[in-house]
Amino acid sequence: MLVMISILSSFSSSDAHDSSEYGQAKSGCIPKCGNITIPYPFGIGDGCSISDRDGFGSTIDYSITCNTSFNASKPFINANGKILEVLSISDTEVRVKNSFTRFECKDAAIRDMHLHDGALNLSNTPFTISNTKNNLFGVGCDIVDVEIWSNGKFDSSRLVVHRECQSSCGMKEHKMESFCNTTRYICCETSIPMGLKIFEGAVQKHNDNQTDTSPPNSCNFALLAELGQYLFNPLDLTMGGFRSTYKNSVIPVVLDWAIESNTTSCKEAQQINRTYACQENSYCSQTIDTNRYGGTVSNLQMAYRCTCNKGFEGNPYLEPGCTDINECEDKRNNPCEGICTNTNGSYTCSCPEGKNGDGRKDGTGCRTAIGMTMRVALGVGFGSLIFIIGGFLLYISMRKRKLFKLKEKFFKQNGGLLLKQHMSIYGSGGESTKIFTSEELKLATNKYNQNRILGQGGSGIVYKGTLSDNRVVAIKRSKVFNQSQVEQFINEVAILIQINHRNVVKLLGCCLETETPLLVYEYVPSGSLFQHIHYKLESMTWESRLRIATETASAIAYLHSAASPPIIQRDIKSTNILVDKNFTAKVSDFGLSRLVPLDHSHVDTLIHGTFGYLDPEYFNTSKLTHKSDVIFLYIMDENTENDAFNLMDAKLTSDGNLQEVIAVVKMARKCLNLKGEDRPMMKQIAADLQVLQMSQSYASSSNHPSSHHN
Repeated sequence: MLVMISILSSFSSSDAHDSSEYGQAKSGCIPKCGNITIPYPFGIGDGCSISDRDGFGSTIDYSITCNTSFNASKPFINANGKILEVLSISDTEVRVKNSFTRFECKDAAIRDMHLHDGALNLSNTPFTISNTKNNLFGVGCDIVDVEIWSNGKFDSSRLVVHRECQSSCGMKEHKMESFCNTTRYICCETSIPMGLKIFEGAVQKHNDNQTDTSPPNSCNFALLAELGQYLFNPLDLTMGGFRSTYKNSVIPVVLDWAIESNTTSCKEAQQINRTYACQENSYCSQTIDTNRYGGTVSNLQMAYRCTCNKGFEGNPYLEPGCTDINECEDKRNNPCEGICTNTNGSYTCSCPEGKNGDGRKDGTGCRTAIGMTMRVALGVGFGSLIFIIGGFLLYISMRKRKLFKLKEKFFKQNGGLLLKQHMSIYGSGGESTKIFTSEELKLATNKYNQNRILGQGGSGIVYKGTLSDNRVVAIKRSKVFNQSQVEQFINEVAILIQINHRNVVKLLGCCLETETPLLVYEYVPSGSLFQHIHYKLESMTWESRLRIATETASAIAYLHSAASPPIIQRDIKSTNILVDKNFTAKVSDFGLSRLVPLDHSHVDTLIHGTFGYLDPEYFNTSKLTHKSDVIFLYIMDENTENDAFNLMDAKLTSDGNLQEVIAVVKMARKCLNLKGEDRPMMKQIAADLQVLQMSQSYASSSNHPSSHHN
């Protein structure tokens, strides 16, 4: 059975659409036939369709016949005697019912019988068979190919389409309806060329010497139908089934239509006012050329359609032409957010008083306007903001410049140039020395919090700090800075940079960016020797005290003999000797130290130091020598020989170390000679203390043989 898929509902919906936009009939003419709208240039009755000449001497027929003998009237067109039922009309297409299929049926009693003539001639109409909306179907047994002939005569010169289409009813049993392009047997489908106005389809069967697989009373046919509207049914192969299907089913075929012209372009057609179909407010667009007489595809002719200009609507073929669309008429759906004003072929949008913008829904719309007072206020405010921001940026820039200048000033004021001079003469002391920024040390000491103070003296305060790499350090900050302190500070830095000894506090770096100079030392956690002796921070054995004296003497001897140039510490006292948790001595505070030129035995300098620890010879002559540090090493803190034993810690004599204590006291006496030349060299003192320390270790081992053996 031939099937139409929802064709009637789709026709009625398309008619409604066409009726509103295009479906206008000529004034005084019947606008509809049954449910089908008949728009101009088509028409029902005399004078109701367009009167045109195609330029070839024959009249193009746009007339429609309305047959009222049906329950619902039906429109028809006459195509050279072939009456075609019209199913719908749009501005580009007409759908008609297929009544021109050529089929050939086989009767059991009669060899072959032609039942229907399938020729179609559209040469006197504005129609061509649509090549984009239709396909040709070949249905039957033992088919070799499907063909389209252009003039109804089976002459090879008129063969337009020849498509191979193999089919055999013996291939397999088929009992269900399906589209031809899914069965691949009995039924085949192919496209058609564009611009056909004369058509006749046919199928070609196998030669007589081929096996005939067609059953009795079977039919073969070539069917033209709209895409997707034909379903193959096995009953279509029988004579009775096909007769019933073809008679009762609606098989649509799509015909394109346009205004045909013997001109070559729309511009040329417009110059011929007598035949030009496009009315006011419309434009011409050339369509796909047509093969007017259906011969060869090279025989083409120009055709065109008319379309209303943008902003206009109506039937472009009907006088006086297209009319303006009032876009503002629909208040809910008009394109303006503000005030909509209709113009000829267009519209304008504007905003009411007090609002600004383009007024369009697809644009900026309308916004509340800003009054003059507000504009002035905003302008002043914005200008003030710019001025403030500019001033702030200028202030930041000037402040940075001022800070930079201030840092340069402090660098020079704190002896930066002098430090560079020392480094260039004596070297930088290795890669570990670092110049810290003021921000780093401020962060390390929590803004120099009072809880971080380790100690303080006349020249400055020492803070405990933690650097960004989690190293704990001691930071010395001068209390007051003047020109006399510059040399002292740089002297200390230059000296400590040169020193690399385990019993001398290591200088990690300095900061010259602040008003008062800063020094960063390694942190020695257990306080000074003075604190341990006088405040009894921890119990100190004779062995510990002797080791501290030995290490201190070794450090000073290193400064006198190994450093280049030699260094005189000038302020050796128990407060400047730090100890760690293992009672390892660390000599510190080199603020009063002096470098001794290699070819000099002494340095003439102003007297500096701590009274009670000063070398009498230095005090009287202002001549600082290596022997000046020797008298400072009197670490037992004794002032006279007679009361030496009275001042000693009672625990020292009770430990069985009396002989060693006496030896150290005798050594101290030599260090207290008023004349420097009578004092031993620091190198000799260090050697004597090391011998004493070694004898102590040997004696200790002898007293504990088992431990020594282990």
